[in-house]
Formats: sequence, C-alpha cells, structure tokens
Amino acid sequence: MEIKILTFEELSLHELYKVLQLRAEVFVVEQDCVYQDIDGKDEKALHILGFEGEELVAYTRIFPPGIYFSQAAIGRVVVKEGHRKKSYGHEILKASIQAVEEKFDTKKIKLSAQTYLTKFYESHGFKQVGEGYLEDGIPHIGMVKD
Repeated sequence: MEIKILTFEELSLHELYKVLQLRAEVFVVEQDCVYQDIDGKDEKALHILGFEGEELVAYTRIFPPGIYFSQAAIGRVVVKEGHRKKSYGHEILKASIQAVEEKFDTKKIKLSAQTYLTKFYESHGFKQVGEGYLEDGIPHIGMVKD
C-alpha cells in the first residue's frame, strides 16, 4: 500500500472524491449510520491516504492539538471492506501515528474508537479513557496514546 499525506488544499478533486466515497461507503452504507460526514473539519486536517494502485483502500485524518481534542487526534479511520485482511488498518494507523509525531511534534494522541475495535487500537499503544458513549448511534470509547 502506498501512503500519501496531504493537506486539504493538496488533495486533488479525484482524491477528495475517493475519500468522501470511501467514508460514505463504510460509515454510512455498510454501518447503516446516517450522520453528517462533511463536518467542516477536513480543511483543518492532514489526510492520510492508502492506495493500492489507483484504488483508495485506507484512510484517516489527523489533527494538531486543540482542533478536535486538547491532544492531537486521529479520526475517520477506515479500510475498504474487501481489503481488511491485508493489515491495511495497521499500516494506515502506524502511518497516522508517525505523521502526528513528525508534523505536530507530540506523542499524545486521542481518538474516538468504535468499541468493537478497542483491541486493535490497544495493539498500537492506545488506552481506554472515560465511559463508553453513543456517537451517531454506535457505541464508542475515548482512547489515548501518550
């Protein structure tokens, strides 16, 4: 998988289209969750795109401290359904953590994890914090990495 790290302004129209298509495909259609994906935060994020050839197969967006949480943040972690057994989730998360550390000069990262993925995030050094909650009707828990 080839990783690209781009600001919002650096995304081509085709890349932005693929990002929005993948997020809708997984978060809205597959997870049957009607929510406002276009939230005004993409312009403030760095976008981590994972490509297999021309196909966008994995994605996250990352934020410096103070935009999403007081810590740096990783969000919209997604892997295309037919590619989940290829460890792309681990690859895109590792690339995202590294990008946070290099671009934002911090190792403190927070994310809002779907609760069924806590073991996945724990394998990357994240720890659960606080109580679980519903976000757009899906059980989530806050997780931090120091």
